[in-house]
Amino acid sequence: MNGLSVFAGNSNPLLAEKISEYLAKPLGRLKVNRFSDGETQVEIHENVRKQEIYVIQSTCSPVNDNLVELLLLIDAFKRSSASRVTAVIPYFGYARQDKKVTPRVPISAKLIADLLDTTGVDRVITMDLHAGQIQGFFNVPVDNLYAAPIIIDDIKSRFGSDELVVVSPDAGGVERARAYAKRLNAGLAIVDKRRSAPNQAKAMAIIGEVEDKVAIVIDDMVDTAGTLTEAAGVIREKGAKEVHAYCTHPVLSGPAIDRIKDSSLNSLVATDTIPLSGEAKACDKIKTLSIAKLVGEAIMRSYRGDSVNSLFV
Repeated sequence: MNGLSVFAGNSNPLLAEKISEYLAKPLGRLKVNRFSDGETQVEIHENVRKQEIYVIQSTCSPVNDNLVELLLLIDAFKRSSASRVTAVIPYFGYARQDKKVTPRVPISAKLIADLLDTTGVDRVITMDLHAGQIQGFFNVPVDNLYAAPIIIDDIKSRFGSDELVVVSPDAGGVERARAYAKRLNAGLAIVDKRRSAPNQAKAMAIIGEVEDKVAIVIDDMVDTAGTLTEAAGVIREKGAKEVHAYCTHPVLSGPAIDRIKDSSLNSLVATDTIPLSGEAKACDKIKTLSIAKLVGEAIMRSYRGDSVNSLFV
């Protein structure tokens, strides 16, 4: 893989190092500076002419800084005569704003896709997009990988033959929960919730049977953890023996950590698309799984021109 170079922004250095180890390719040298007024400046410190470049950068908090850093890195590589630039975005920020839900609001996910297209990026590799249709917002190919294989393996190793029920925390996640339940040979339940305001939710009832079972709540992301902790409380009230949660993106903003600590959850397992804060690392209920091998394999197959289809299931 002599023509392959891997670089990483500042958003998730630990994940980038793990991907680099899997590829047996050291991360390329670059420097990111901040001017006194907050402007971002990037410099590539090695020759990338005719190289195929993969830039690893999650657009997590601070979202706007990491997004601008990614855009500038792609532009720098294109202006340095790289043959092809692929943006590897394990967590795609703004993905929740994928449609107009009220009058006079932007479709922010489409705008971010347009910005990336404008830089001249040739391909995007991402993980568990909040809405699959975001792939269509781009004018370049998008590989939307899924954390399901990693999460399912962990569930099987932890719970074995225990009687499991997979729970969707809301109606929007039913398709995802059903897919997990099928592969785990488990039951399926749905939490009926009513949302009163952004980032505020009230779980109301359970559709399905959870009594005397180990409940596994599946979601794509956990932000303020309001929905998740409300769901866990209702599931416990309905007689579940244990409640564990799995998510791909641990956003964990605002009061999320305190809510998780005080909740009925036995554990929350998340992947490392977003690095955990110090407070989250200190919480004994929160554990992580790495997606480095999955992303590394996608990069390798993309570079070689092999199919990545088997990674989507």
